Amino acid sequence: MKKFVNDPQQFVPEMLKGIALANPDTLRYVPEYNLIHRADAPRDDKVTIIQGSGSGHEPAHVMVVGRGMLDAACPGDVFAAPPTDYVYETTKLLASPKGVLLLVNNYTGDRMAFEMAQEMSEADGVNVRTLFIDDDVAVKDSTWTVGRRGVAGNFFVMKAVGAAAESGADLDELVRIGEKVNSVTRTLGIALTACTPPAKGSPLFELADDEIEIGVGIHGEPGRRRAKWMPANEIVDEFLGAVVPDLPFERGEHVALMINGLGGTPISELYLLYGIAHEKLAAQGISVSRSYVGEYCTSLDMAGASLTLVKLDAEIEELLDAPAEVAVRVF
Repeated sequence: MKKFVNDPQQFVPEMLKGIALANPDTLRYVPEYNLIHRADAPRDDKVTIIQGSGSGHEPAHVMVVGRGMLDAACPGDVFAAPPTDYVYETTKLLASPKGVLLLVNNYTGDRMAFEMAQEMSEADGVNVRTLFIDDDVAVKDSTWTVGRRGVAGNFFVMKAVGAAAESGADLDELVRIGEKVNSVTRTLGIALTACTPPAKGSPLFELADDEIEIGVGIHGEPGRRRAKWMPANEIVDEFLGAVVPDLPFERGEHVALMINGLGGTPISELYLLYGIAHEKLAAQGISVSRSYVGEYCTSLDMAGASLTLVKLDAEIEELLDAPAEVAVRVF
């Protein structure tokens, strides 16, 4: 498997250096902790928001550091939780008088790293809270996580708490908002192919040419079942059949709909899925008020997609509408 890579062990540091060099006015890179942070962080007038996980999910999370989103991200190696000391040092370095909010996708390694870092930071007098994100409906438990996994729906939590922090909300209010958004967000992923980590050089798992994985995790974890390939209309039925009844989402409600690419799917196919999902939701009496199509939380070069629904109300819509500026720009 050919990739643009030098030493696989330096893949993440070289990527982070590139992000910082491409955004010299807004971002800073601290190589000792795999840390990307806002150039103006920490600020005395806002809570600092930090997220980290394994690398390989870009633009999550290092490419969404900026005004109205994250203040910092400290990733681990590809598909590996960041070391506890990275999270601890990041929390200390970027601590604000208004406190620190740690956002954590619900995986065992990430929970351990962030919970230990929180304890260590609190011992140093830092006011810090941790919020766990678990939007994946595919499994209730697995070898890789305690409870449901945090996947692409975490973007809505980041966006909401980032907007609220920018407007001056305190730490308790950010936790309330984050928990609220997480509670009304549901996601399912479907893979057409496996992904190839740079250090491994071969696919992480095997799918036959006529197979798909329904409910796949963003690290290639198994989901609900392996099935034969099916047309896009039927794949959207799989998405909606798992996501809609889970909350449930009901007739008359307004939602945000995200079709997220997992890294190796053309944008044309993502829009095709979006159009089908939009129409099928409308047929159920569910109105799509906000649309998101593109790559938000990937799995390296995996061909596949995830579908996320968020139940909207006036507060969540206002937070999603707030301005944000991040490294990923299209113009």
